[in-house]
Amino acid sequence: MNRLPSVDRLSRSPELEKFSPRTRVAAARAAIDEFRSAGGPAPGPEDLVRLALELAEGLANPLVRPAVNLSGVVLHTGLGRARLAPEAAAQVAMAAARSVTVEIDPETGGRGDRQEAVRGLLVELTGAEDAIVVNNCAAAVHLVLRSLTAQRGVALSRGQMVEIGGSFRMPDIVRDSGCALVEVGCTNRTSLDDYREALESGCSVVLRCHRSNFTMTGFVGEPSAKETAELAHSYGALTIDDLGSGCLVDTTRYGLPKERTLHEAVSDGADVVMGSGDKLLGGPQAGLIVGRRDLLRQVRTHPLARAFRIDKLCLAGLEATLRMYAEGRESDVPLWRSLARSLAAVKRDARRLADAFPGRAVVGQGTTELGGGSFPGAGVPTWRAGLESRSAVSLLAALRNSRPAVIGRIEKDLVWLDPRPAEAEDIQEAVAVLRRLDPELL
Repeated sequence: MNRLPSVDRLSRSPELEKFSPRTRVAAARAAIDEFRSAGGPAPGPEDLVRLALELAEGLANPLVRPAVNLSGVVLHTGLGRARLAPEAAAQVAMAAARSVTVEIDPETGGRGDRQEAVRGLLVELTGAEDAIVVNNCAAAVHLVLRSLTAQRGVALSRGQMVEIGGSFRMPDIVRDSGCALVEVGCTNRTSLDDYREALESGCSVVLRCHRSNFTMTGFVGEPSAKETAELAHSYGALTIDDLGSGCLVDTTRYGLPKERTLHEAVSDGADVVMGSGDKLLGGPQAGLIVGRRDLLRQVRTHPLARAFRIDKLCLAGLEATLRMYAEGRESDVPLWRSLARSLAAVKRDARRLADAFPGRAVVGQGTTELGGGSFPGAGVPTWRAGLESRSAVSLLAALRNSRPAVIGRIEKDLVWLDPRPAEAEDIQEAVAVLRRLDPELL
């Protein structure tokens, strides 16, 4: 019976020389442990080296690696949500590779303010008096509530007590911010009188939270944002609006339902509005805060502002993205470009994917979802390729573990690939992956 070699001996195999010492040792140890736990006779040297080489190649690959989004979801959270425009990505790469003027005052050479890179653009695009950006929208909500409403009564409709990804619940965020949460109305219906009762009982803040990841139909109703703000102001109370998506454009132009924009929320009378940078804005992850200058001064000087501040890479990408909107070039933002693609163009790409698959494939109609907690149950028409195989689960796993990873979805035992969210170069890469699939999968 052959004996298993030592980790040191196996790690020095010539086949593993191209890997770093750390990877060689880890792969050798994992290979030996796998054979040892399996029991039975020890493997031959070739089998052990082959397994160690396979494990080393996996360990050497970054976990964050390129992927082709054919999932049918444009803002796929698992794939990093919004894809940056090339010029925004170039700014991020520049900021990563070089020293950049994040906090240098060009006039004096002294300490500057990193917010200046985006404040003016956000003020211009939203009509607000002032703007601040932090690292994500959840941080923006927490910071605003902590700095403006601690120890104060905050009225929140029961119909807006949402839970977002990762089991984060708005009521918990409100309470953790040091506020006294006052639940208003019913789940399906909240009236102005409900808010009035809360205000007369001592609430000094009305919080609105966008239902981004679910819809309510039937016997439902709530006052408009403008009506709520006017009522709150008549009692000397603040209105804070968590808009969620950070939208700046008229979504109906892309065949989608109406989504309130940051500008509309400000115009409706909200004192402070929050939104995300990586959803319907189509930029990097960021939390946008716009509103009254005096209130944002309090937000900016709160100790947590330092903990939640945006880093230089996201700041560079966000500035470039906002400039595109300010210059009227929203169509260059990949999110909107993908939604604006003609069905004929999408169908051609679906046919290319189907033709590249070495097995049987069909081309069928479908719906591309927005994702990222935007427009639940809604989407835009698309064409997609449906791939048949012995096991849809195995085929999807093979595509997911290819280079680059190709991400699709399973419906009715077919693996569907939706080209709408992808760019031209993505389709080329996916075609290459499909052509070299293992015939055993078919």
